Amino acid sequence: MGRFDAIREEACAANLEIDRLGLAILTWGNASAFDPSLGVFAIKPSGLAYGELGPESMVIVDLDGAVAEGKLRPSSDTKTHLVLYRSFAGIRGVCHSHSPYAVAWAQAGRGIPCLGTTHADQTAGEIPCTPMIGPEAVARDYEEGTGELIVETFRGRKPLEAPMALVAGHGPFTWGEGAMDAVRNAAALEEIARMALLTYRIDPDAAPLPDHVMRKHFERKHGPGAYYGQPS
Repeated sequence: MGRFDAIREEACAANLEIDRLGLAILTWGNASAFDPSLGVFAIKPSGLAYGELGPESMVIVDLDGAVAEGKLRPSSDTKTHLVLYRSFAGIRGVCHSHSPYAVAWAQAGRGIPCLGTTHADQTAGEIPCTPMIGPEAVARDYEEGTGELIVETFRGRKPLEAPMALVAGHGPFTWGEGAMDAVRNAAALEEIARMALLTYRIDPDAAPLPDHVMRKHFERKHGPGAYYGQPS
């Protein structure tokens, strides 16, 4: 078994899950799986349809951004993944989807307020939207600048407690303790984005969930005394 086989398989399964969940069409979207002990991540190749993907097609990239193994060109979003792995301790997977409701909020340049308990079950507080990337960052390195925008937006926050962001004018990026976890967070974000839009259609003045209810729902699932689900 090759030393990169495990993360190739993990990344491939996560990318196929993007397609299965309808989080992207055509060749859009990408996911990656990171192994900190090896200092590399496996990521979807650029421009390949989901039906063409297999573990062997995943591209291995090191933390300097160089291709360590693979014959195909890595995703055009590779440098954004790289910045997140360098900056967010503990994350082991990143997903960039093009799911329509999340993209709509990003295109509007708006974060998603925590309007209900479904949102609070995933993350406490607003899902932030970055500022629009500036011309200097685009000229210097667009994908790296995108990652830096996310990192700056999350300054002072715990990335694994709020594992999702919207990039203004672009779309959602999510992350997690593994590649499949990152894709599941992308699916949750899309549903939260859809619910929020529907809520504002019914009541444009809908208020965010009270803090005490929001914290209760987040803590019962993610806090030190969490009791959602089954014991490990």
